[in-house]
Amino acid sequence: MSKKATIIKTGICSYGMSGKLFHAPFIEAHPGCDLSAIVERNKDDSRERYPGSKLYRSVEELIADKELQLIVVNTPTHLHFEQVRMALLAGKHVVVEKPFTITVKEAEELTALAKNQKLQLSIYQNRRYDGDYRAVKKVVEEKLLGELREVEIRYDRYRPGYSGKPHKEGDMPGAGIIYDLSPHLVDQALQLFGWPKALFADVWKMRDDVVPPDYFEMLFYYDKFRVRLKATCICRESVPGYMLHGMKGSFLQQRSDMQEQQLLAGDTPSLETWCAAPSQPDGLLHTEINGQVICKQQTSSAGNYMGYYDDIYKSLTGKGPNPVPPEDGIKTIRIIEAALESAKAGRVVEL
Repeated sequence: MSKKATIIKTGICSYGMSGKLFHAPFIEAHPGCDLSAIVERNKDDSRERYPGSKLYRSVEELIADKELQLIVVNTPTHLHFEQVRMALLAGKHVVVEKPFTITVKEAEELTALAKNQKLQLSIYQNRRYDGDYRAVKKVVEEKLLGELREVEIRYDRYRPGYSGKPHKEGDMPGAGIIYDLSPHLVDQALQLFGWPKALFADVWKMRDDVVPPDYFEMLFYYDKFRVRLKATCICRESVPGYMLHGMKGSFLQQRSDMQEQQLLAGDTPSLETWCAAPSQPDGLLHTEINGQVICKQQTSSAGNYMGYYDDIYKSLTGKGPNPVPPEDGIKTIRIIEAALESAKAGRVVEL
């Protein structure tokens, strides 16, 4: 990238896990972005790795910085609406962590405001850039299984005790696994298969020491197939994260992307491949191609979340579309609201 290229001065609203792992390293490493400012209310952790950035003690101070062009709203979900609104009114482009907002009404209001302000608003759906998801996407796009009949996408964890994070497992708006993990699964299902006709959901609390539900299962109804989305905190032994079954065959894909682990280890991302691909096969394809039955293990390629920030840079400089427009975020929240309605009423909800 030439020295005359546009540089996007960027500020991050929080330096917790999201800021440390998923935003700051990628903004800092992208040649078209400048990590100009970071909010830490009480600590100074960011000074060690990003001493050249400004340190602010509040989101309000950050947004008031006239040099900043892009604000990353990566605070707890219940703060998203007001902080995104504040940034847009200040004339800033915004990347907001998923879930977009708590309600569809809030999401629609922010989408309209961004359009009115002629600013870009994008939802941070980094899992679209996972290597395992890309492997599944390829199988679906190439129709390797024939007509699909059943799909299951899971995101399992083993956390038998309270995490200590009240915005995720305490008595706060937007807490609970359905807001924490379902935006990944819902977004991937909608990207792969489009809008379902209806859904049924079971939303439940498995552990005694958490306040909101920590388990969900959603069943999406399509004309000729079904898609099941599931997440739990009580799963010690891993199972395939993706299971697809069609009239010609099946595909099982482990949730194997290693980016989060390598970021935790302190690795520095880049536009080039920086994360290792799985060291052993993580997928099983058993299908029929050109009349021949095949059953083979395969290994997914490495993912790269830098793809998201590269797409953001391209969109802000007029070289590409918004990678995750706010309308995608509205759809996800609409699904969450329908799932909560379905679980409460114990019935299928038409979409």
